[in-house]
Amino acid sequence: MKLHPSSTQQYQTVTGYFPGGVEINAQPFDYSLYMLPEIAPRAWPVESFEALTVEHFELLAQDQPDVVILGTGERQRFAHPRLTNPLISKHIGVECMDTNAACRTYNILMGEGRKVTLALIVEKK
Repeated sequence: MKLHPSSTQQYQTVTGYFPGGVEINAQPFDYSLYMLPEIAPRAWPVESFEALTVEHFELLAQDQPDVVILGTGERQRFAHPRLTNPLISKHIGVECMDTNAACRTYNILMGEGRKVTLALIVEKK
């Protein structure tokens, strides 16, 4: 599904999503990634929701966002608090939702000027 007809130069915007991937500023990505509005997508070494570790969330905490939007794939799943503790202990919010909702929510928060991280789990089928 296309979200925006054109990309932006200044910010990282989700311009579409599809089964097995996402489009950022009209460029497709078919692997797990994380990004902030001012920081280009970076590979996130997560192969599946079940493979999430504390270290994955420690990596996200390094950018010190206000909130992390975690896209968990085709369906919403919730990360255990012991995994997200590196974020919670630094007063960084964590919201878990399916990938499509995560992409839409990220774009809204980014448009409001929030320091938001989008972290997407893209599982290989």
